[in-house]
Amino acid sequence: MNRLYVAIGVLVLTLAIVASITAVTVRDDGGQNTSEAAFTRTARVTRGDLVDTETVDGTLGYGDEKSLINGASGKVTWTREDGSTVSRGQTLYAVNDDPVTLMYGSVPMYRALSVGVSEGRDVEQLEANLKALGHGDDLTVDDDFTTATADAVKAWQDDRGLPVTGRVDPKQIIFFPEAVRITSTKIFTGAAARPGSVILTVTGTKRQVSVNLDTSEQQFARQGAKVNVQLPDGTTVPGKIAKVGTVATVQKQSGTPDGQPPESTIAVDITLDDPRKAGALDRAPVSVEMESTRHENVLSVPVEALIALRDGGYGLQLVQGTTVRLTPVKTGLFAQGRVEISGAGVAEGTIVGVPSK
Repeated sequence: MNRLYVAIGVLVLTLAIVASITAVTVRDDGGQNTSEAAFTRTARVTRGDLVDTETVDGTLGYGDEKSLINGASGKVTWTREDGSTVSRGQTLYAVNDDPVTLMYGSVPMYRALSVGVSEGRDVEQLEANLKALGHGDDLTVDDDFTTATADAVKAWQDDRGLPVTGRVDPKQIIFFPEAVRITSTKIFTGAAARPGSVILTVTGTKRQVSVNLDTSEQQFARQGAKVNVQLPDGTTVPGKIAKVGTVATVQKQSGTPDGQPPESTIAVDITLDDPRKAGALDRAPVSVEMESTRHENVLSVPVEALIALRDGGYGLQLVQGTTVRLTPVKTGLFAQGRVEISGAGVAEGTIVGVPSK
């Protein structure tokens, strides 16, 4: 019986509190007709950044495919499986049982390099690779192929099981800017390898999201900006914009009416903060939430706290004890379920009523 009395007492106290909230007098500071306040909860005015977003479609993978051009002649004697990764100093494939080695660099291996006849950027990147692979401790990395370079080449050739000549040519090395992931092998073991033919298509090894962003939305893509990527299973992972294309690609869509301009897009590359969270998905459709607008250090309240005023605009119910004052406010950005506000008597920490719906 005592428990019943306690429960009834709590219920009566709760009803009294609700009544004190929903039946207080509204003092009108906005030139509007007064009425009783009608709100079931309160919220505080907060200060901070307010961010609006735009969601676009993207593809999770390893970036764009690129072709590796063969420089060797003979029979293909060994290839890797598709999906394999190859880093500096490792074998891409073999011709006549001689390995074709991946080295890092942006200048293609377009000529033979040897003492006395070679200097240039390709020499410098060769020397940088030899040094990184542990050959030529005394080698100076520059654009001049010297006897020291030749000695380092010989050491590398001996290590790779190649004829030790101190001279290198396109049949031994393929330069690429980074480690690669093989997406497709274009030739099979036993087939003839011809210089200039494509033997492999590759991507980078890092997971990334590619977006073909409509040029009308390119203001959303700022290099270094943070984004959220929603994976096919609904998981959201953070990332950032690593690269924004500068050249638009025009694509005529099938079914586009004559006279209507074709779609124009720019390429946007996005890296993930933790690529492991993306699992093993490749070429999977994803959604990318990009920041479209940011207002910094502004006051905001939940959107539902706004009250439409009779003469136009919006107001807020400012709660002070048991008194509520209706005051007009100026609104700014609507985002994240909140709205930027400013007005007389509105400050960080101010308590406002949130009307019942």
